[in-house]
Amino acid sequence: MKIKSLIKKYWLTAVGVFLGALIGWVYWYNIGCENGLCAIKSDPWNMTLYGALMGGLVSDMLKGLKWFKSR
Repeated sequence: MKIKSLIKKYWLTAVGVFLGALIGWVYWYNIGCENGLCAIKSDPWNMTLYGALMGGLVSDMLKGLKWFKSR
């Protein structure tokens, strides 16, 4: 596949992963876990990766919407 076709196909997923990672890190920074007993929320890497995963999944679900298919 060519680069342009890959970008056209996966642009929404890439944006979702980036925004999810950013939101995950911001959540960890502002809320996080005070005592360190939370498995995901206590470590910035875990929370950022979790946010990226969730952002990618949500953006993939959005691909099925009619509004995104017309673009």
